[in-house]
Amino acid sequence: MSETTVYNPLARALHWWLVLLIAAEFALAWLMPDIHRGTQPEALIAWHIGLGTTILALMALRIVWRLIGGAPAMLPAPRWQHRAAHAVHGLLYLGFIALPLLGWANASARGWSVHLAGLLQLPALAAQGAGWAREAGDVHQVVAYGLLGAIGLHVLAALQHQFMLRDNLIARMWPRRG
Repeated sequence: MSETTVYNPLARALHWWLVLLIAAEFALAWLMPDIHRGTQPEALIAWHIGLGTTILALMALRIVWRLIGGAPAMLPAPRWQHRAAHAVHGLLYLGFIALPLLGWANASARGWSVHLAGLLQLPALAAQGAGWAREAGDVHQVVAYGLLGAIGLHVLAALQHQFMLRDNLIARMWPRRG
């Protein structure tokens, strides 16, 4: 593929770092214990919160970089496919901003401290005990399942392009050497 049809190196790096972090985040979510009144943010829960804030920061950076650096032209395809691709990408971007914010609000309502990457303490997004922020935990879970669906669509579309249409679409985002 030519340089005009591939994503720039920073966009590719952010994409693949986010893939790894999001996979780890979902794994932690399934492994960590249920959260009830009085649960403390220890072990897997603390790791989940730290990864979530890291994902939020990297997604913010990715959005800023996308606005500055743009994206390569889309490959030729029917208009509905371009619209579907934009819709799924929009859902992914929105979801991976909203999901950590919902978790952060819920953690704040529980009185938990939230740290960026487990290091830098962040301000509370809600007062301790705030009802709306406690409900954000339930919304957080629903959004997570919705995101799994959007991720599935994204991966299936990429695989369909690569193996059925054989247009080498994956090379646009694949890491490069050199």
